[in-house]
Amino acid sequence: MSNTIDELKIEKDEYQKTANTLKEKRNKLHSNSKRLADDRDSLNSTIRNSRNNIAFHKKNRDELNERVQHAKEQRNKLNTNLLEIKKRIISLERSQSSSSGINLNELRKQLRSLEEEQMTKPMSPRKEKKVIEYISELYAKIIKQEKLLNQDPKLKKALEEETAIKNKAEKQHDIVEKLATRAQEEHESMIKLIKQLDNSIRKVNEIQEMIVNTKIQADEVHKEFINYVDKIHDLERKISTAHDEKRIKKKAVEVSTAHKEANEIFEKFKRGEKLSTEDLMALQKAGLI
Repeated sequence: MSNTIDELKIEKDEYQKTANTLKEKRNKLHSNSKRLADDRDSLNSTIRNSRNNIAFHKKNRDELNERVQHAKEQRNKLNTNLLEIKKRIISLERSQSSSSGINLNELRKQLRSLEEEQMTKPMSPRKEKKVIEYISELYAKIIKQEKLLNQDPKLKKALEEETAIKNKAEKQHDIVEKLATRAQEEHESMIKLIKQLDNSIRKVNEIQEMIVNTKIQADEVHKEFINYVDKIHDLERKISTAHDEKRIKKKAVEVSTAHKEANEIFEKFKRGEKLSTEDLMALQKAGLI
């Protein structure tokens, strides 16, 4: 029986070692799962912030685009007014040119043509000198004609209106450009955040899949651990039963031996032999006296 108990104890110790290993592996998997969950939660917090920031940039972009559209409408109105005032100026200049017999627009066209010819076409020094002289004459005629035209109150007023409207149109164009630039910056910031958001969502999905797989592994290891714990408990019961059987057998041997000794003493008693105090106690213990 002793060898059997020792064997059971050895088997139990081996099971206990395996159970401890499984427990450590399960706990490690649970720790990994918790760490992954913390990473996932941190990323989810980042995702929430990213979505809020995306909404913020989108709102700003849309508002700026509305302002761009409004600014363009104002600019277009100014450009339309500018075009109308230019037509009026041309009409007034033509009227003046008809009166003076000098077509200012024609003079300007001739001047531009000669200046382009001088800069782009090769020519002899003599010809180039003549061209330069003619250009100077055209400049003088144009300046003289412009002075005469500027003396016309209607034309002068129209030119002043043209300058004022042109300045307003240029300022409005600058406003359009600045607003459009800001809208584009908001859009680019939004797109950048969307890409970061997509990347974070992809990572969260990957981490979530890892968490699920880790939990599955932990559950499998836990089941195996519980199986070994059950085996250990079963062995403990067997060992306890073996100990009980050993104690009962030992007790039976002791009782049998005591009875045998008591019977021998009782025979001495019957023969009238002198008994010691210990002998009397043994007879009393055996229930013979």
